[in-house]
Amino acid sequence: MSREATVTRKTKETDITVALNLDGTGKSEIHTGIGFFDHMLNGMARHGLFDLTVKAAGDLEVDGHHTIEDVGIVFGQAVREALGDKAGIKRYGYMILPMDETLALCAVDLCGRPYLNFDVDFLVESLGTMEAEMVREFFYAVSYTAMMNLHLKILDGGNNHHMAEALFKSFGKALDMATSKEPRIAEAWTTKGSL
Repeated sequence: MSREATVTRKTKETDITVALNLDGTGKSEIHTGIGFFDHMLNGMARHGLFDLTVKAAGDLEVDGHHTIEDVGIVFGQAVREALGDKAGIKRYGYMILPMDETLALCAVDLCGRPYLNFDVDFLVESLGTMEAEMVREFFYAVSYTAMMNLHLKILDGGNNHHMAEALFKSFGKALDMATSKEPRIAEAWTTKGSL
């Protein structure tokens, strides 16, 4: 059964389409108009082994906020749609990922209850043309629209580019683990009957 979704969201501020295949090989085609954000999404898809296409047109003359937040919203919707009833998935995923001097932790629970715990202190205002605070806003939007419990933490860091990149890559790997099939069960992995 195909675990793919294509979601489009159009507002007065943005026009975004995300195509996601959870069972891909890490291929991506990302065009948001924000170079650093494209770099992060490419790394997330590559290390999460899902195929991802993102086409975003946003009001970048204002700033990147609407574009980044709305990509998070649409990506989260695509994850939720591609998973369907979540039958037979591992549900939980985690990764402690090193990147030079940086060590990032990510833990995911595809429980149907949205929550974000983001414990990261960037030391710069911007990463390329992307405001550093937008890293949190992206993951907040993903967690709430995908209905996932998401914890992200920098355990050790220094270089802000490495910190952001380690967060995106660790999230990709944790999401891959959480969405992977568990051959010993056919139903949703919960005592409640559904997620």
